[in-house]
Amino acid sequence: MTNILLINGPNLNLLGKREPSIYGDKSLEQIEQELVTNAQKANCSLACFQSNSESEIVDFIQDKSESTDVIIINPGAYTHTSIAIRDTLLAVSVPFIEVHISNIFSREEFRKQSYFSDIAVGIISGLGFTGYNLALDAAINLVNNQS
Repeated sequence: MTNILLINGPNLNLLGKREPSIYGDKSLEQIEQELVTNAQKANCSLACFQSNSESEIVDFIQDKSESTDVIIINPGAYTHTSIAIRDTLLAVSVPFIEVHISNIFSREEFRKQSYFSDIAVGIISGLGFTGYNLALDAAINLVNNQS
């Protein structure tokens, strides 16, 4: 069975409440439930994790990397600041897809820099919650094409 991790960074636990004009009105729990259901339909396992703590994200990636085929990550604000998460992703060598609900390249200047994009298998940015479903489909295809 294909094992996929979904990791969401800081403040994504506030989805549905936080700036709905930018981030929409679905909660993170609703998004995760939909993705878990879609993963199960594709005979995949999807483990979801969210943290506002950089060190918890680093520890989670390290702890789960041996049993993970691909990672979907929305690093949130850590996109623009976290060399630690970047180094962890490089160290574990698990392919990952970077996801952003908003188009980070059409926002403030500081949001246009990602510490992950150049090492990601792919990037989905600006397609709202649909981006998570596209990332899941891409993750499943990535693993199936490696087999």
